[in-house]
Amino acid sequence: MATARLPRDHVRPRTRPSTADSFTTVADLLKRLDGVPAARVWLHPTPGTATETDVLARLEAPDKRLCELVEGTLVEKPMGYEESELALLLGTFLNNFVRPRKLGLVAGADGPMRLYGGLVRFPDVSFVSWERLPGRKRPKKAIPDLAPDLAVEVLSAGNTPAEIERKLKEYFLSGVAVVWLIDPDQRTVTVHTSPDAGRVYTVADTLDGGTVLPGFTLDLAQLFAELDRHG
Repeated sequence: MATARLPRDHVRPRTRPSTADSFTTVADLLKRLDGVPAARVWLHPTPGTATETDVLARLEAPDKRLCELVEGTLVEKPMGYEESELALLLGTFLNNFVRPRKLGLVAGADGPMRLYGGLVRFPDVSFVSWERLPGRKRPKKAIPDLAPDLAVEVLSAGNTPAEIERKLKEYFLSGVAVVWLIDPDQRTVTVHTSPDAGRVYTVADTLDGGTVLPGFTLDLAQLFAELDRHG
């Protein structure tokens, strides 16, 4: 299948593509959320009524939960220690390339982004070029209206295939150029340039930045080897 890519000047929708239906049962709600485990779906505020204020409230609470806003519902983002370590390590490699060249900003898993109205996601790692930022300035809002050039998701056991498929569609609809899906168990990185076009890289390969970060390379054997190191 040919790779489809959104142009740089793609205009992102300001509201969600469709209006969420009312939820008659919990089963209806979970189906609408692509089968995410019920333990990740917050019932307060009532599903269908949550707002970005609620996202920030959970982020700023003493127990600090990363809850994405989907269909007016808080959906907790699954994350484990290994996934967090891997995301931070990748972010370090990206920062070491991006910052000396003054290419843009690299953010971590607690950096929310409003992809479009009613949808807030927390990529595990994201890169935003200065060209995407109004006036080439850092966003000051807690939840900026922003789609990154590169979004990275580190897969966890709590993710469902349908949930990841949905995220891919949302990312590209909002104007993201490339998505990396990292599977710590399989030791692979799948590079997507469209929701349907993905290339799988293994520990035998070298990941590159493509057209988003030309010149960036990363030996995946080196990246995943860090997970097996002992003190």
